[in-house]
Parts: sequence; structure tokens; C-alpha cells
Amino acid sequence: MALLDITVIPLDGRISGFSSFVASLQELLAGSGCSYRLNDMGTTVEGPVSELFALAARLHEQAFGTGAERVYTVMKIDDRRDRQVHLGDKIASVQTKIADS
Repeated sequence: MALLDITVIPLDGRISGFSSFVASLQELLAGSGCSYRLNDMGTTVEGPVSELFALAARLHEQAFGTGAERVYTVMKIDDRRDRQVHLGDKIASVQTKIADS
């Protein structure tokens, strides 16, 4: 299991707000079968790394499907093979350390 943090931004200047665009990406994610969580700067998705790469391509292409002629996509992947990772595990680990100090 891996985590993907992704931000997709259409750069054609046609829209001033992105909430409707982000909502369309969230709809695509809802149908993906992967767990995901929207955050203030992007979306984190959990799944097998091969599925995450394919999903990133679909999210990137979604922007072109809305009429954008230029799209900027930033993604980070944390692919652990030594143990399972899930959404929220990293935050919980930090919160535990804060509570223990």
C-alpha cells in the first residue's frame, strides 16, 4: 500500500476559483475504489502504487477534459514495502508523540 499526495491545477487562466474543478476531481476519486482525503493544498490517496500512478494520470487528464490547455500537476508518493501504511497513520504518530511529551 502506498500514499499519493496530488495537486492538479489548470493554468489557462479561465477560472478564478478552483472549488468546482476540485469537486470534479473528488467525484473521479469517489469512483476509483481508493481511499482518499481532501486537504487544503491537494488530496492524499491510498492504494497500490500501480493504481496510484494510473489514477494520477486520470486526474491530470480530467483537467484537459474541462477545457484547460495547460495543466500543472504535482505529486508525491510514499511507497513503503516494509509495512502497511494508511491515511492518517502519519498524523496519528505525530499526535501520539506530542501527547507523550
